[in-house]
Amino acid sequence: MSARRYRGVELRIPARLNVAIALLAYACAAALLWLASHAQSWMTVALAAIAFSFVNNTVFSLLHESVHGLFHPSRVVNDMFGRVSAAFIPTGFSFQRLCHLGHHRRNRTDREMFDYYTPEGSRFIAWYRLYSLLMGFYWLSLPIGSLLVLLFGDLSRSRFFCTCLARPMGFEPMIRDLQGARVGRMRVEIAFTVLWQASLVIVLDLTWVGWLACYGAFALNWCALQYTDHAWTVRDIRNGASNLRVNRLVQTLFLNYHHHLAHHQHPNVPWVHLPGFVDFVQPRPSFLRTYLSLWCGPRLTTEPEPDRLEHELGAALDRQAHS
Repeated sequence: MSARRYRGVELRIPARLNVAIALLAYACAAALLWLASHAQSWMTVALAAIAFSFVNNTVFSLLHESVHGLFHPSRVVNDMFGRVSAAFIPTGFSFQRLCHLGHHRRNRTDREMFDYYTPEGSRFIAWYRLYSLLMGFYWLSLPIGSLLVLLFGDLSRSRFFCTCLARPMGFEPMIRDLQGARVGRMRVEIAFTVLWQASLVIVLDLTWVGWLACYGAFALNWCALQYTDHAWTVRDIRNGASNLRVNRLVQTLFLNYHHHLAHHQHPNVPWVHLPGFVDFVQPRPSFLRTYLSLWCGPRLTTEPEPDRLEHELGAALDRQAHS
């Protein structure tokens, strides 16, 4: 384990553990894709897809660590594993980094809020966004957005993305971020993701049924968490998240991702140390109850937007991710 200082305290990045978990998760994800493609019964396909949805969330949690520069103290190793993890999602590493750091800047603002709508906002759009997320369609923004970056570079040139995805789902700020990003590197990484997925299909002889079953289950599982950990929280960029109660096995598979308030408050703390930043005396919402409550639809709010300047937080996060 390699040291990283945070607020004068030495925390250790579990570099060897992260590498070991990543290699195991990659192997399990590939094996489950193969099983879903070659199983003789629909029950086996379904079980393989469900298992894949959890294993690939482990991969996503490792990608999340790489995005923040917390997977490995070596920048080369950190980014190399980040690119492979992104290829399993599938998305591009730098593309995901841009989107995720943008999330940290815009959390709980009008531009990124799925559980509430304001008196000035559209109730229809609010319902559309929330149910698109809950039904797994939000995951499509990762592979489709990545492919459009690969094909067009500047997504603002894609009328399909802007009209059909970005505007209804509230992705316009991300498009503005892309206009100042190093799109060349993104396109190379996304091309790697395409080649990785193609290699999986060829080497493992995957079928469309098996691939779609696994990634459909993953989309539902991934989307279930992506806003449950923010639902019904205060409209504050740093504190607008929850530390959720969940089954310990699931907590382990997701690498403490459910300690999401702790992560937003301390975004440069490695996942193994996050429990030390959770106040377990305070009530923690149940993941399942919070998730089910979202299906009742978005609620009206008159709470004002966060007043923190997003570019200040974004610049700090960017320095942490590249330090």
